[in-house]
Amino acid sequence: MSSVGAKSEKSGGIRVGVQKFGRFLSGMVMPNMGAFIAWGLITALFIPKGWFPNADFAMLVDPMIKYLLPLLIGYTGGTMVHGQRGGVVGAIMTIGVIVGSDIPMFLGAMIAGPLAAWIIKQFDKAVEGKIKSGFEMLVNNFSAGIIGGILALLALKGIGPFVEAISKVLSAGVEALMNAGLLPLVNLIIEPGKVLFLNNAINHGILTPIGTEQARELGQSVLFMLESNPGPGLGILLAYCFFGRGSAKSSAPGAVIIHFFGGIHEIYFPYILMRPILILAAMAGGVAGTLTFMLTGAGLVSAPSPGSIIAYSLLTPKGGYLGMFAGVAVAAIISFLVASILLKTGKQKDNEDLDSASNRMKDMKNQGKTGNLTVDKDNREADRAADIASSAVKTDINKIVFSCDAGMGSSAMGASILRKKMKAAGVDVAVTNTAISEIPQDADIVITQKTLTDRAKSVAPNAEHISIDNFLKSPEYEALVERLKSDS
Repeated sequence: MSSVGAKSEKSGGIRVGVQKFGRFLSGMVMPNMGAFIAWGLITALFIPKGWFPNADFAMLVDPMIKYLLPLLIGYTGGTMVHGQRGGVVGAIMTIGVIVGSDIPMFLGAMIAGPLAAWIIKQFDKAVEGKIKSGFEMLVNNFSAGIIGGILALLALKGIGPFVEAISKVLSAGVEALMNAGLLPLVNLIIEPGKVLFLNNAINHGILTPIGTEQARELGQSVLFMLESNPGPGLGILLAYCFFGRGSAKSSAPGAVIIHFFGGIHEIYFPYILMRPILILAAMAGGVAGTLTFMLTGAGLVSAPSPGSIIAYSLLTPKGGYLGMFAGVAVAAIISFLVASILLKTGKQKDNEDLDSASNRMKDMKNQGKTGNLTVDKDNREADRAADIASSAVKTDINKIVFSCDAGMGSSAMGASILRKKMKAAGVDVAVTNTAISEIPQDADIVITQKTLTDRAKSVAPNAEHISIDNFLKSPEYEALVERLKSDS
């Protein structure tokens, strides 16, 4: 029994470590996805094979991919470790990596940015309290310049060539899989990884950098479609629409819209966690979709974020729509057929416990943030009450902010839901969403998932903080609307 527990703890620790690593990588890439998409659109429109070939506009393509995108990643990685000062030094070291290589240095930027910020952070700790009054700015500016310059030189001769060699090996491995027709098998890892929140390490750490290099050479890459294909999730949700029961069936149509058009893939994870065997449907759909992409020569010009059919349509190169739609449709059909068989042949309760599965999903996701494997429901309710009681209740409310890790997916949905409820109740208060690190100081109320509340309080200590379990359906919304309505 003890050996089983030790193995479980060890596997859980590995999963938590990978989740944290993936979250750190995605934290460098996700805030800059707008720049990736801008580069992809310029590429799709103005290169010689684009929709509107234009030699002058096409001159933007190489500088953006070689300099702009890696520098943004390096700067963002640096700010994650040591604020703006870390970001500046991280960007300085990243330029050394860029100049020291002939290929886009996304992986190099992911190394150089955080590493440089960590080094300057250690220097700042070492001299803290030892600088004479009046010399702080002099020391701060010159230390950043000197340390950043040295790191840029080291990166030029060391990290750049090293990462270039690694990138070539990874690219060769991917190319070998594609030539052997084995690339679809990667979805056997990706689909379970998505549900276990291990996908970011694969997607942002390997697929996006290599895919971007392929897109620069070929004008498109199928690697952008491996993890982001909305087809497998769509098939599972449609199967619940027809063959599910209880709350799972009634909520599935709304989830279809959010997933397929909004690109929020997390919406279908609880449906798989209710019936874990449905992961086979996601795997089958993913493999079938990628195989179809390869057979039809489909690809995207840049990484889609979020993984929405709308993003797919905007980033599909000229002449590639048939293959793109075919791959998504085949993935959805295969996933739907497999999921339908599993739902019809398996035992289902009259009222599937979707809320329980949602809470289980959040507990799994939060392992990468807190390291806790289980959360007792009674403790969760008591902690929530304590959080609300300990947070100062505001009376003059002008701004409500929803916040999550990236400030894009779940918090955006929560903000939209509350905004509609407030509009229906005639309450006029601004509701926005943002990443936790960017919560504005003039926020009156900050709404986060319970496990993120402490972080939110450290960023906005003067705001009232409300903790919730589910951004899509929470009783706190109605209570807040009634409170604001009575105050107005």
